[in-house]
Formats: sequence, structure tokens, C-alpha cells
Amino acid sequence: MIHFILNDQPVRIDLPRGLTVLEFLRDTARLTGAKAACWEGDCGSCQVLLGEPVAGGMRYDAVNSCILPLGELAGRHLVTIEGLNGAGLSPIQRTLVECGAVQCGFCTPGLVVALTGYLLNARSIDTPAAVAALSGNLCRCTGYAGIRAAAQELCRRLQSLAGADRLQALIGGGVLPAYFATIAERLAPLSPPDRPAAGAVLVAGGTDLFVQQPERMRQADCRFLSRESALRGIGMAAGGCAIGAATTVEEIRESPLMQACCPSIREDFDLFCSPPVRRRATLAGNLVNGSPGGDLIIYFLALDATLELTDGQQSRRIRLQDFYPGYKQVAKRPDEWITRIRFQPPAPAQRFSYEKVGKRRYLDIASVNTALSITLAAGRIAAVRLAAGGVAPVPLLLNKTAAVLLGQPLTAATVHAAATVAQSEIAPITDRRGSADYKRLLLRQLIYAHFLKLFPEAIRWEDLR
Repeated sequence: MIHFILNDQPVRIDLPRGLTVLEFLRDTARLTGAKAACWEGDCGSCQVLLGEPVAGGMRYDAVNSCILPLGELAGRHLVTIEGLNGAGLSPIQRTLVECGAVQCGFCTPGLVVALTGYLLNARSIDTPAAVAALSGNLCRCTGYAGIRAAAQELCRRLQSLAGADRLQALIGGGVLPAYFATIAERLAPLSPPDRPAAGAVLVAGGTDLFVQQPERMRQADCRFLSRESALRGIGMAAGGCAIGAATTVEEIRESPLMQACCPSIREDFDLFCSPPVRRRATLAGNLVNGSPGGDLIIYFLALDATLELTDGQQSRRIRLQDFYPGYKQVAKRPDEWITRIRFQPPAPAQRFSYEKVGKRRYLDIASVNTALSITLAAGRIAAVRLAAGGVAPVPLLLNKTAAVLLGQPLTAATVHAAATVAQSEIAPITDRRGSADYKRLLLRQLIYAHFLKLFPEAIRWEDLR
């Protein structure tokens, strides 16, 4: 039995926990504002707000209901476009209409939900951030000019929200219905999630699982790791920085601690996937997926991360570089799951860089991605780790390339030699992401890009050509 609040109404249902929320909304609840389009979390037309109690009130995230399992709703607040509608158009809806951001209307509910989620969570009200919040929403009609204009106009009109009690201000301004003020206290007495049976399917974010295996998951008994507080969070411990396995990509991106460790992390993670997917995709889910070009895998390979796993009785550790014995294979027993990842934060002299190229700059799987961790001492390379994805059957640590760099002066000749050796370590294949020759070229150029970005005072592009 799953107990939650749907818009303003309490709901208690006995349906498969692996059913997607979009299926429930359209087929059972008969709420069709969330549109069924891609079924892969790509287009944003089915976005909903998922709210949960946090210290001091509620937190709401705009997420894609087509890859959100129904069991995740237990004890939470689900808001659809119908739950945002009032007696007339809301300020968000009115602005979209006035700026010509509405044509066929298929994507419009998702746009309204995404902008509502942005206004609920934004640190400040500004156009670039509002447009970024819409990056997971596709529109085939408007050419996006009207949508961008609407985001700009909305920010202009709602500048007074900056620094305000956001929830109350949005209710007072007509963006949210009044019932939002009572949700936190109404959720408190709801039943906690049912305890899954032994042998239940472990589900992290499910952003791949519910796309690749929808029929299996629809009937599966699921254990939602995201509901287990012991698997969430980021902090410092004796073993370095520790990140809970069920921590989402967006939580890592927004973590002040992670931003202190890796100052470019917000921009780096913008290349990973859309905001609604980042709010559901988890650290362990990306690592266990084992993709040769997995973004988080490559990122943490360069940081020499260690995984902690358990079967519920015994725990063990394994270095991330030893976790992938073959294509899409992981060194994890079926009864084990990852609990956290640990790494040593970069030292003051250590520099870090992440680069990625796909068919699209954003919202795409990497053709090739690579991360470099490097330390200089007295003008020479004292320590280096270089990871690359999309160039071998497994995420690759380029040890031979690192050996060529180690102890060498920081010169264009050193970088050029390393890029040449890297070609001998990789074995790319031709696939939908590009030809093998193209991927070889990409890796060379991305190695150059690392050094040009990190050491502009010492490395010039003219000297690398």
C-alpha cells in the first residue's frame, strides 16, 4: 500500500511499486496534463513536482514522471500541472502566453512545472538560471525564443521573491495554490514506505532501469535505496570525502563541500544530463551501470576513489579502477550494493580538469570523456592520473600515459608525447557515437584541452599543433 498526497488530495493505493508515475497519472488517476512522449526522461513533457519534508518545511524538485517509480511517492507530495491550476492563469502561465511561448501546448505543462520548481528552489532570481532550469524541456514549435523571453520576463516580474519566504511568497503571488501551506503537516502522519521483501530489486535513481527494463520493473518488488538515509549525504571523514551511494548527481553538483574540492564541478556536471534527470540519477547507479563512458566513473577515476560495498552483513572496499573487469561488468556480487564512495580531496597544489564531447554539448552520452588530476612541483609533474571513457570496453585509467608525464617538465613537447602514448592504450570502436578514428582524434584534443585550461601560462595551442 502506497500512501501519499496527490495535489490537494490524500491517496492510498495498492498498485505495483515499479509502475511509473506517468502510467498511474494517466491510466488510474485520469490526470492527463503530464504528457506521454519520449518515455525516457528526455523531453520534459511529463514533469511533475515531487515534494518531501525537510528540516524547516518542504523541498520540491521537478522530475520526469515517465521514469519515476510509483513506490517513490510513499510519504511524499506529488504535484501535477492540474495541482498548480487556480481560478485563472497563474503568473507563469500568463507570461508564457504573453511572450508567445505556447503553440501546440504539448510541452507547456512541463514548462510550467519546471519554472515552478525553479522558483521554489532558486538561490536568486535571474534569467540564466531560469533558462538552465528549462534545459530538460524540449519544444518542437516555438524555436525557444518565446520560451527564453518568458523566462526573462518572469524573472523581471518576480524579482521581489529574492530573499523572501519563498513558499509563502509564491502562494501570495498566485504561483502556488494556498493548499501548499498545509502539506508539511499533512504528510507527517502518513504511513512510511512498506518494507520490501528479501530479494527485492535494488533501485537507485532508476533513470536507466525504468527505460531499459520497463516490463520487468513494472511487476518487481523494489527496494528504493534513495529512501535510506544512511546511503545519502556528503561529508568529510577519516578516509577523506565520503559520498553516500544514493546521493543524487544534482546533490553532488550543489554540495558546497564538493565545490570546494572541485571548483568547476557545477559547470562539469552541467554536461552530464538534464536537471530533472540529475535530481533522480544517483552516484551508485551511474557506477554500477558500468558504461565505458560513464560520466561519474571517469570523474572519480581521476580522483582515485574507493568504493565501499556490503551485503548487509559484511562490508569491503575496492578501488574504483579495479571495479570494471570487462564490458558492462562490475566486481560486485548479486547480493551486494554500494554504500558510499571515498576519495581524498585535491591538495592545494593539485589541479583537476574534466572534458567531454558528444554529438550535442549538453544532454548527451559522451563520445569521449576524460578527467585529469595533476600536481606540479618545481616545474615538473609530480603526480598525475588520467582517465578516459568511450575509448575502450571499460572506463580506462591511462597508466602508460601517466608514466610518460611523471617527472617531466611542463612543456608542449611533454604534452604532445603523452597524447601520442595515449593512442597505444586505447581501443575505440565505431558506433553511433562516432568512428574509431574520430574518437582517437577526440582523445588527443581533449588531452590538449586539459593542459591548455589548467596551465595557460605554460602551454600554448600554437605549440601543440
